[in-house]
Amino acid sequence: MTTAVTAVAPAARDRALAHFETALEFETDCWDVHDALSSGQQDFVLLDVRSHALYEKGHVPGAVSLPHGKIIEGTLRQYPSNTVFVVYCAGPHCNGAHRGAIRLARLGRPVKLMIGGITGWLDEGFRLATGKQ
Repeated sequence: MTTAVTAVAPAARDRALAHFETALEFETDCWDVHDALSSGQQDFVLLDVRSHALYEKGHVPGAVSLPHGKIIEGTLRQYPSNTVFVVYCAGPHCNGAHRGAIRLARLGRPVKLMIGGITGWLDEGFRLATGKQ
């Protein structure tokens, strides 16, 4: 018996390993971001790439509000060129984080996406901050 799950066979071990190891170069998760923020071991800048209005309604504590459309060299001048940026948006139903990551990558900036965004953050039981930065 074959289901829709197994109709396409899983990738060979070496391909699966390469895929999943590579994925971690592009993304991180809410738990790891929270751990870094709460332990004082933050070695990245966390960017909320949604609108300023949505940021003010609720954002990850410590995040900088920089809507993805405003990510240009001029808005990044204050950060050294090797600064690692972690971007997030509303959640899996939103592509704003991907748009922000593309803009950062085009500018030659190291970037990772926080998978889950605000939705994932709340799903983990973490609180949001409100107001302007």
